[in-house]
Amino acid sequence: MGVWQRWLQHPQNLWLHKLSFHIHFLVGAVISVYVLLMSVSGSIIVYRDELSARFSLEWLVNLHENLLSGSPGRLVNGFGGICVTLLCLTGAVIWWPGIKNWRRSLSVNLRSTFPRFTWDVHSALGFWSLPFILMWGISGSYFAFPQFFNAVFGFFDPTDKFFDRILFRFTEMHFGRFSWFSKALWSVLGLVPAVLSFTGVFVCCRRLIYKKSANPNRQTE
Repeated sequence: MGVWQRWLQHPQNLWLHKLSFHIHFLVGAVISVYVLLMSVSGSIIVYRDELSARFSLEWLVNLHENLLSGSPGRLVNGFGGICVTLLCLTGAVIWWPGIKNWRRSLSVNLRSTFPRFTWDVHSALGFWSLPFILMWGISGSYFAFPQFFNAVFGFFDPTDKFFDRILFRFTEMHFGRFSWFSKALWSVLGLVPAVLSFTGVFVCCRRLIYKKSANPNRQTE
């Protein structure tokens, strides 16, 4: 069986799938709290203009943009954006369950056990929200490292016209302040990374507990 056929039928046996799983597992575990924090705060500050009339949101905005730490916090956010982008790419590889089972990974079985339900939520939500989360990860990295993006895009477009428009759109799309509908949509979708973070941690912890119970420590002499 060729590599392509193995990818279509049994992707779990390929080294790319295994490597992507380990990267996704480790990176997700490390930045789970960060993703949760950015997700909740980002969903709230979508309505920054409306809420600032009644509440002082500067602390929350500063938390989301700079982690209350100025330039160092902005750099941490940039690396956080890179990690989120990496999670999206590795998650896309992991999601593919094979040609016989791919439809099952698009939905959630409400009658399944809680562990299976959690996995289904993580898998289905990750698939349907991938474009949004990938956009947030890339644009978050751009906010921290604009010079890098400008240099890379400038290499392909010396006039900076085409990619400047793309970067400007990225900035607008990050916050979603186009209309009342986009604000509501961004605010709801902004909570999806928090759900993915929670379900991902649950899956990780369950996997570690299962492996530990399956391979108990040997008694030392």
